[in-house]
Amino acid sequence: MDELKISTAQFENRSGDKDFNLSRIESLALEAALQGSQAIAFHECSVTGYSFARHLSREEMTDLAEFIPEGPSIKRLTEIAANYNIHLLAGLFEKDAQGKLYKAYVCVDKNGLVANFRKLHPFINPYLTPGDKYCIFDLHGWKCGILICYDNNIIENVRATTLLGADIIFMPHVTMCTPSTRPGAGFVDPKLWHNREADTTSLRLEFDGMKGRDWLMKWLPSRAYDNGIYVVFSNPIGMDDDQLKNGCSMILDPFGDIIAECRTLGDDFVSAILTPEKLAQSGGYRYLKARRPDLYKDIIGQDHVPEQKVIWLENSPLPNPSPKSEGLKS
Repeated sequence: MDELKISTAQFENRSGDKDFNLSRIESLALEAALQGSQAIAFHECSVTGYSFARHLSREEMTDLAEFIPEGPSIKRLTEIAANYNIHLLAGLFEKDAQGKLYKAYVCVDKNGLVANFRKLHPFINPYLTPGDKYCIFDLHGWKCGILICYDNNIIENVRATTLLGADIIFMPHVTMCTPSTRPGAGFVDPKLWHNREADTTSLRLEFDGMKGRDWLMKWLPSRAYDNGIYVVFSNPIGMDDDQLKNGCSMILDPFGDIIAECRTLGDDFVSAILTPEKLAQSGGYRYLKARRPDLYKDIIGQDHVPEQKVIWLENSPLPNPSPKSEGLKS
């Protein structure tokens, strides 16, 4: 396995404007390719926009979503990948022939679709169906996985993807700067973004504090460290619908150290060279070998109904078992 140069990007997307978003993806991909990157990752729903989807009806979501790999956005991403000889990872809403809707994240190269992952824990729109499988694919000899945003907060997902062989996990997000029960959380005033050139300090204090980066640092490095993997985190910058996001796209190594991070207040990307030696040198590599699944396999695998399943059953267009027959509370 050879060294691999990867980039992660941040940009201010436009809600529902695929042409604009794809143009920004192309521009950043070109710059990364010129600097020798072999792959560049973009944020969750980077093709479509994200937060505005909370207002959309089933019909509007269906119109926005695309078939994969037949849809126009996958074709356009493939053209970009072919033009610049680079792998692209980007997100959009997907629909299938049965009328189900998904939050998807794809990897494409010059030949087309390499991988498609469906978010396991979607919640921005009630008509989204949770994915039902993990995703492992090859990228220049490295084994890679994908987990979208909230999927990464469920620690079992990261461990499972690692156990399936992932050396790198791509973690596209639209996160931070939103209300939560945790101390210090909340929205950041959009006025600070629009006034960022005149007053950078006030915006930075919000972006880097507990509303933003400080919260991310509570958990993201531990995902890389505990599992002995590289993490490629991508997040938008600027306004996503009416919500301000703080970027901080970054790459972390298997020691949990940040080896590249976007720190500008605008569209940007950073790159890092991934070395295979770090995988086996990391503590997480040893922890995986020291596991005792005989002690906890029945505990971790005990029956449990995830909250997203209740939402999906209530909103699915297809015939489904009643909540009682699924062991849910009616």
